[in-house]
Amino acid sequence: MKILGVDPGSIRCGYGLIRVHNRGSQYIASGTISPSPTKPLHERLRFIYEGLTEIISTYRPDHLVVEKIFFAKSVRAAISLGYARAVVLLAAASQGIDLQERSALEVKKSVVGYGKAEKQQVEKMGRLILNLQGDLSPDSADALALALCYANAIKFNDALSKSKE
Repeated sequence: MKILGVDPGSIRCGYGLIRVHNRGSQYIASGTISPSPTKPLHERLRFIYEGLTEIISTYRPDHLVVEKIFFAKSVRAAISLGYARAVVLLAAASQGIDLQERSALEVKKSVVGYGKAEKQQVEKMGRLILNLQGDLSPDSADALALALCYANAIKFNDALSKSKE
C-alpha cells in the first residue's frame, strides 16, 4: 500500500510518499511543489494542483493524508492555507484517491511519541524510521510524517481487529 502525505501551502507544498508493508514503511519519494511567489494566488494554486495530479498519476498512491488546519499567523495566511488545502482535496477527489486528515498533534504523537515535539524532532524520527540520508526540506519532512502517522493508524487498526477475532 502507498500513502502520499501532503503539507499544503500556497508558496511551498511538501509531499512525501511511502510504501507500507509487513516489515514497516519504506521511503519512495518526497519533494516540494514551489510555484513562483510573485505569481497571483490563482496561478500558484493551479501550479500546485497540476503538480499534485502529476505525482498522483505517476505513483498511484492508495491514500492521501493532509494536515488539518490548526492555526495560522494571520487571517490572510489562514485564507491562503485554506485555498491550498482545497486544491489538495480537489486533487485527491479528481484522481479518486482516499483522503485522510490528521492534526499536527496526532502526527507528533504518532511519529515521536510526544504531542508537543519540535519540528526538528519529528523530522529526525521520520529520517530514522525511513532510514533517510541527505537533504530533506521541512515541508517534505512534514509530509512524510503525515504519511507515517496514517501508516501507524492503519497498523494499529489492523492489530486491534485481529485481537478481536
